[in-house]
Amino acid sequence: MPWLFLVIGGLFEIGFTISLKYSENFSRLWPSVSFAVCICLSFFFLNKAINGGLPIGTSYAVWTGIGAAGTAIAGMIFFKEPAAMLRIFFLMLLIGSIVGLKFVSGHE
Repeated sequence: MPWLFLVIGGLFEIGFTISLKYSENFSRLWPSVSFAVCICLSFFFLNKAINGGLPIGTSYAVWTGIGAAGTAIAGMIFFKEPAAMLRIFFLMLLIGSIVGLKFVSGHE
C-alpha cells in the first residue's frame, strides 16, 4: 500500500506543476486553487508512504522522479515543448531509475 500512496503523491505532484503553469503567477483563481489542492495532496500521500514503511530517501527520489518525468511528458504534450530523441532517452533513464528503486527497496 505505501507504494500506491507514493505513486498517487507523484501524480498529484504532476498536477501541481501543471496548475502552477496555468495559474499565471497565481493571478488566475481556479488554477491557483488546483495548485494548492494538488500540492497538499501530494505531500499528504508522500507522508503516508513514508509512514507506511518506505525509506525516506527512496520515497523522495521516486516521488520527485514521477513528478519530474510526468511534468516533462506533460510539457511535451500540452505545452508543445521539444520532444527530441535525447530528451526522451533521458526521460526513459529517469523512469527506469524509478522502477529500479522500487525493485531494490525490499518493501511491498
